[in-house]
Amino acid sequence: MRLKLEVFENAGAAPARTDTVVLDTGSLEEAKLDAFETGYAAGWEDAIAAQGEEQSRLRADLARNLQALSFSYAEARSHILQALEPLMEEMVARLLPSLARESFCPLLLETLIPLAGKLADTPVTLVINPCNRVAVETALARETALPLAIEEEGSLGEGQAYLRSGRLETRLDLDRAVSEIAEAVRGFFALNRKDSSHG
Repeated sequence: MRLKLEVFENAGAAPARTDTVVLDTGSLEEAKLDAFETGYAAGWEDAIAAQGEEQSRLRADLARNLQALSFSYAEARSHILQALEPLMEEMVARLLPSLARESFCPLLLETLIPLAGKLADTPVTLVINPCNRVAVETALARETALPLAIEEEGSLGEGQAYLRSGRLETRLDLDRAVSEIAEAVRGFFALNRKDSSHG
């Protein structure tokens, strides 16, 4: 038995159409120019989009780096201050009082001489701690021949003195200055510890 295949072609159909466009030279050049401009515009938009993405990435990288740098700076500062704290406290506890004792007589003279010059006829009384008497008398003998009465007061610290002349009184208080400096140093490091603990 032979197979018979069915034909679906329409016998009266028109010949197949071809999509052939005929352009003249001017139209062809115009079509090329339009295609070039379209491609150029698309490329330009892609470049702008890529540049925008690159700038966004660079901004994000910069922000991350600045944040890391800020953290590193704060962390380094905290470590340095922690290392310096014992040294500063030792200096305040030992060196500063020693410097105050050494500076006491020069500062006393610096305060006394201008005052005594203004009050040449008025007796000046110097009130000091008994521990300072020998050093003060020695310094005064070398520097000036002012008529000066020295009184001892055991309640005064070694860095304290009063200069009295009539109703005028001047106070020299290195003990208080040392105490305030020590308190300021302790306060600074306490504040640093507080800042470090809060990030």
